[in-house]
Amino acid sequence: MAVTVLIPTTLRAYTERKSEIDLEGETVGKVLQNLVSLYPDSKKSLFDEEGKPRSFVNVFLGETNIKNLNGLDSETKNGDTIMLIPAIAGGRR
Repeated sequence: MAVTVLIPTTLRAYTERKSEIDLEGETVGKVLQNLVSLYPDSKKSLFDEEGKPRSFVNVFLGETNIKNLNGLDSETKNGDTIMLIPAIAGGRR
């Protein structure tokens, strides 16, 4: 079962500059573990010390934030897309 992970520009330095990667996994967590297995340097940017997604990285399965689903245990199916969206600070002073 192939799931496409969309890699934001800020994380492409860890994925050989790839903007998307097709990976296997029955859950979002397993797909992301496969991602960090392929690209170990990405782990620090995606996960905290407890193995949870960093608070500034939003993970979407299709159009839905996994926080509104079952988190990393959200089930994936063939053809799904996972988007990694880092929160960007900014605005006016």
